[in-house]
Amino acid sequence: MVNAKITGIASYVPDYVLTNDELSTMVDTNDEWIMQRVGIKERRILKEPVGSSHMGIIAVKKLLEQTGTRPEEVDLLICATSNPDYRFPSTASVIAHNCGMDGTCYGYDIQAACAGFIVASFDANAYIKAGLYKKVVVVCTEKMSSMVNYEDRATCPLFGDGAAAVLMEPTTDGDGIIDAVFHVDGCGLEHLIYKAGGSAKPTSHETVDAREHFVYQEGRAVYRHAVTDMLTSTQEIMKRNNLTVDDFEWFVPHQANLRIIEAVGQRLGIDPAKVLVNIEKVGNTSAASIPLCLDQRRDMLHRGDRLVLTAFGAGFTWGAQYLIWSI
Repeated sequence: MVNAKITGIASYVPDYVLTNDELSTMVDTNDEWIMQRVGIKERRILKEPVGSSHMGIIAVKKLLEQTGTRPEEVDLLICATSNPDYRFPSTASVIAHNCGMDGTCYGYDIQAACAGFIVASFDANAYIKAGLYKKVVVVCTEKMSSMVNYEDRATCPLFGDGAAAVLMEPTTDGDGIIDAVFHVDGCGLEHLIYKAGGSAKPTSHETVDAREHFVYQEGRAVYRHAVTDMLTSTQEIMKRNNLTVDDFEWFVPHQANLRIIEAVGQRLGIDPAKVLVNIEKVGNTSAASIPLCLDQRRDMLHRGDRLVLTAFGAGFTWGAQYLIWSI
């Protein structure tokens, strides 16, 4: 049976480090308060006047170089982002153009919020299993700082900027992406939303004055749903594949909030040493968080390792994925 496996991974984070101490000069907060509540010490911020594609281009170029892949060999590029450069054209088209893929591949964006990577990679898996494509690049890139209100102490400590990309190719060796489950529940609309700028509420003087062009989050509601939904989707993928917590080497949750990660891990009964975490240094990078964590913890991963990934984001959109590491 043909599956898709990850044959390469690369990432990029901006040079600028925004620490908790610097944040405390911008808004009423401090390092102790942030660490206790979300476990984030610092985050990377893209200071240049460029869009999310800038980071995605760097990550994809690194990926192509590291895997020895020529741009014209890529059949499809899927970009997961909540921070596209423009409403249109797609950020995927901008990245493909700047990576030398014009006319040789197809590309499009998906919007699955923080679940973007597990959704986009499973999309890639479906194309490859169907025999439609041989080489698919999934790139997740998020300039979260573009939607953060740095006067809102509840949300501004959470988010950072970054990008990560993977190359996916066919395998018949029993490795790669084995299974995934996804769910969506529109009840999340009021709890986690970018209120203005879309067709439902176009940009106006009123929306700007009301500061509705920033991420809005009701923390308690999001926390409850995130813990419950990441937990149950992980249990669902484990049950479907006859897995216990002892049967896989690594649990890789979306890096939203360290307290959420800890709560899910404790409820599953997973040894904390098996949970991959990088949130302290980069914050919540939305769709990029899981592949960024995988790349930054790559030295801990070995070919044949079994991984369970899970994510939760706006929508609400959530799910889990089971894969066998192939690099």
